[in-house]
Amino acid sequence: MTSLSTKPLRILQIGMGWFPEQPGGLDRVYYEVCNRLQNLPEVALHGLVAGSPLVAEQSRGAIRAFASANTALPQRLWAARKAIRETLRTFQPNLIAAHFALYTFPALDALRGKPLVFHFHGPWAMEGSAEKERDMATRLKKSLEKRVYQKAQHFIVLSKAFQEVLAQEYSIPRDRIHIVPGGIEVERYADLPRDKQAARRQLGWPLERPVALVVRRLRRRMGLELLLHSLARLKESFPEFLVLIAGKGPLSPVLETLIQQLGLQNQVRLIGFLPDEQLPIAYCAADFTIVPTVALEGFGLITIESLAAGTPALVTPIGGLPEVIRPFRPEWVTEAATEEALTERLRAVLSGQIPYPPALECQEYVRQNFDWSIILPKIVQVYTLAMNEHRSAAQPTTGKPT
Repeated sequence: MTSLSTKPLRILQIGMGWFPEQPGGLDRVYYEVCNRLQNLPEVALHGLVAGSPLVAEQSRGAIRAFASANTALPQRLWAARKAIRETLRTFQPNLIAAHFALYTFPALDALRGKPLVFHFHGPWAMEGSAEKERDMATRLKKSLEKRVYQKAQHFIVLSKAFQEVLAQEYSIPRDRIHIVPGGIEVERYADLPRDKQAARRQLGWPLERPVALVVRRLRRRMGLELLLHSLARLKESFPEFLVLIAGKGPLSPVLETLIQQLGLQNQVRLIGFLPDEQLPIAYCAADFTIVPTVALEGFGLITIESLAAGTPALVTPIGGLPEVIRPFRPEWVTEAATEEALTERLRAVLSGQIPYPPALECQEYVRQNFDWSIILPKIVQVYTLAMNEHRSAAQPTTGKPT
């Protein structure tokens, strides 16, 4: 059996939170990547996140929490620095993979001399600006991001759209930015009910109404207000159409009020947070899903989750969303992220002008392009490239005197 000390890849993964405790795209990717890397014979892995003591138990000791996510920020940053320095000393990684600039920043001096690959999940500062944060907070975030990104040798992004953001907003050379889409365990969806009626009975959803599912954090850039205004235009033509919005976030009371104002009580329900274990059956139960993002969507993991369940996804042409859907069914991407464009495309789907792709074709598209068996080797390839480049640069050069 190979000992940890002799494995060629010894990776310290710096994350944000732990997915079972904190829902979100970044935390989900971190969780999945770490879990799968642990199973590779050539990899030894330690990870650090903000979370509870259960993180270590759930990760078989590979990941540990340096502080609670609710700890005051200064204490969290100090704890992150201390934990990173300790892990560097005891674990002695030969590669650092970071997913969140804020928790990487406190230990930049300690990371000097180590190859660093940064998983760029999104522009932290720009996301804050999209949510109407104060300008001072946005500037501070971007300054911090730039400091961290200057130290990274290579970057992994989920889409070409975010490759462009890194290149244009942070002046990162494109040849250092590697596009690796999000991954999914397709087999997880293999045993779902074969018909939507059975899935709806399990969830208590209406059996006869056309139903669309929206799985989103309830934030402004997710386009949920745009969707509600679009549905208000359609309610007379398609009174039985029902949209279920799953998620939680600060926009919840705003959406509740808007539903009342637009008279959509019979067309829209906020069903709250859906646990991860219930999502596959919910995707299966829906006729289609909607991702109405208006800004900064790096990939949209929910699109391939929906397709893996055999359910098509209607998306706006924002960020990485069209990169996922257009190669499969371009008509399921709206012309623009506007009320008019979304209304037009929803009308075409609901009236039958745009056909539903067969469930098996949805699933096969995901299997061939996004299964973890395809995605994980691409991530390891970037890690190996960064480590080998670092080793080559560190080797002394010899030459004969002229």
